Amino acid sequence: MTFSRFLVLSLISILLSGHHSTAQDDKKTYIVYMGDSTPNKDEISTSDLHISMLQNVVGSDIAIGSLLHSYKRSFNGFVAKLTRKEAQEIAGKEGVVSVFPSEKQKLHTTKSWDFIGFPQQVKRSTLESDIIIGVLDTGIWPESSSFDDKGFGPPPTKWKGSCQVSSNFTCNKKIIGAKYYRSDPFDNEDMEEFKSPRDSNGHGTHTASTAAGGLVSEASLSGFAYGTARGGVPSARLAIYKTCWFDGCNDADILAAFDDAIADGVDVISASFGSLSGDYFKDAIAIGAFHAMRKGILTSTSAGNRGPSPMSLNNFSPWSISVAASTIDRKFSTDVRFGDDKVYQGTSINIVDLKEQLFPMIYAGDAMNTSSEFYFPTRSYCFTDSLDQNKVKGKIIFCDVYFGDNLNGVVGVVAPASSGGAARGDVASVFPVPTSILKPEDGSKVYVYLNSTGKPTASISRSKEGPNKLAPYIASFSSRGPNPITPNILKPDLAAPGVNILAAWPPYASQTREALPYNIISGTSMACPHVSAAAAYVKSFNPTWSPAAIKSSLMTTANPMSADLNPDAEFAYGSGQVNPLKAANPGLVYDIVEADYVKFLCGQGYNAKLLQIVTGSPKSSCPKTIATLNGTTPDLNYPAFVLSAPLSRPIDHVFYRTVTNVGSPTSMYKANLVAPTGLNITVIPSVISFTSLGESQSYTVRVWVQAIMDKKLMWSASLVWDDGTHQVRSPIVVYLTI
Repeated sequence: MTFSRFLVLSLISILLSGHHSTAQDDKKTYIVYMGDSTPNKDEISTSDLHISMLQNVVGSDIAIGSLLHSYKRSFNGFVAKLTRKEAQEIAGKEGVVSVFPSEKQKLHTTKSWDFIGFPQQVKRSTLESDIIIGVLDTGIWPESSSFDDKGFGPPPTKWKGSCQVSSNFTCNKKIIGAKYYRSDPFDNEDMEEFKSPRDSNGHGTHTASTAAGGLVSEASLSGFAYGTARGGVPSARLAIYKTCWFDGCNDADILAAFDDAIADGVDVISASFGSLSGDYFKDAIAIGAFHAMRKGILTSTSAGNRGPSPMSLNNFSPWSISVAASTIDRKFSTDVRFGDDKVYQGTSINIVDLKEQLFPMIYAGDAMNTSSEFYFPTRSYCFTDSLDQNKVKGKIIFCDVYFGDNLNGVVGVVAPASSGGAARGDVASVFPVPTSILKPEDGSKVYVYLNSTGKPTASISRSKEGPNKLAPYIASFSSRGPNPITPNILKPDLAAPGVNILAAWPPYASQTREALPYNIISGTSMACPHVSAAAAYVKSFNPTWSPAAIKSSLMTTANPMSADLNPDAEFAYGSGQVNPLKAANPGLVYDIVEADYVKFLCGQGYNAKLLQIVTGSPKSSCPKTIATLNGTTPDLNYPAFVLSAPLSRPIDHVFYRTVTNVGSPTSMYKANLVAPTGLNITVIPSVISFTSLGESQSYTVRVWVQAIMDKKLMWSASLVWDDGTHQVRSPIVVYLTI
């Protein structure tokens, strides 16, 4: 089932069942998060502690049955079936940080590496084969050529994980570990799922091969995107954590995978799915990424596919990296010719050629199955069971809404794009039958044609592949900032290719039901593994760097993007398009240690007692006085500057930053500022010098606006520290809230 269809079915189900209600005290699955793993406690005693807590609340006779899972390797907590009242009671107990329902999160897809200036022949570190990328997704198809282990030695000695071998799955020297997680019971709808780390969806295979797939020549999708498929770090190892299934990714499973991945010894975690929470410690991904950061592991996440609405981000914790999706210089078009000889150009990846044969055409609204649960008199939703098979067989149908169902007997589908990338021709999809998604205005013309002739006909051509000359720019579906919790932390952090990306695929999982070992899909899910690979590349040259230093290197070396093509500017693309080659040698880094995040969280309103539980350190404390701006701490040593201010207040703020020298031992950097008229910025000092590697220097940036001009609500500027060899760039964003 496609993600789009799953979402629509879920919404329809809610509408149809809205008159039913569940008793308030029905049992639900809750996550009880208890911070750092308890020192000097073995796994058995940790489980006993969790059972004891449950016994005090639900009773000794049902406590063991209520406990579903204990987190005990990398952090402390458990999953249990509780009523709302029981969850509230546990939330008030000593040592509990948060209690929140385990929700379903949504999945957010190779020319792309060449396009961003990272060719196959780049310099590689000898340590690349020791780097392990942990991929949390839908599993993997191990037989894909992208995961061939020829030439690989044994796994790195730091690897502590395992392979969940089954009758249909085994690991190799490339895929060195794999596990699956399923807190919900399997039911009849899971018949197409593998009860193993094997991928039946395709999403996980695609992201894993984008990050670390080996070189595969002559790869294509039925001739489209022909060339060499490869990941960013083809020599790196993969550890697979299957947390996602046909119905999404359960929070309880996500945390279980983080718990294992951290303890297993991965170097980078790639998570192409997202949640939306107003509390960092009620967000499974943010919690997992926080504990990963404490162990030196950077988590790369997808920004989300809810754009272009502002503040639509799904992942935005400051200790993880959030990736927006940009276009590459590849696009697809599919012509539709009608019986009146009119031809309209749509968007799709149609691998079938109808050889210009004209077929009878019918409006889906005139062929609806009125007994179907998907029957809506005012609109034609084209699902598998929504159409009268006798009326549509052998015809091309025109649908108001089509999300890619396999419509039995239908020759082809024409549908208008509702909005976004398909309407602009940016984002193409593969469908089970020949399909073309038209611009809305052309869809209206087709509707007129259908009603103006007694025997409408049409033919759909095989798609054409061509250049996207405006690329790169941010896809319309990519979620936008600003950060919904912490306005002064830039999100997304940067952008990477996420549109029309070719990568490995389970052969039988193709939408066309043909055996296609490579597929082309789009999403911030596809952008995320590009940055996961870039982070792994940087770490292979700089194995001792902290997650914050690696993140800083990626952000400060990113290629600036055009605000003319992206009206949301930094809230669309963050620091810019990722540039892995430059990131390996950034010159300066903005480092952040755990104590800095604790101070940041204090400014967010978390108290010292809670933070001591999270970190497991009695030394974690909040300063008596923390300068705040709209409830946020302004001075986390972030490699970007964001100032959010109410329209009614004057704008005048000073940022404090510290940079660490990782370039030349003896160097001098000069500050170069670019700012629009009306935005005043000063940097003190404007020159910083270093005499050794690892040396740190601090500076301040003052930003003020004397008068609001032209009713602008957002200004974009930049600061570049330049030593003649390295250009260390940070965006500066000022925006007003009404």
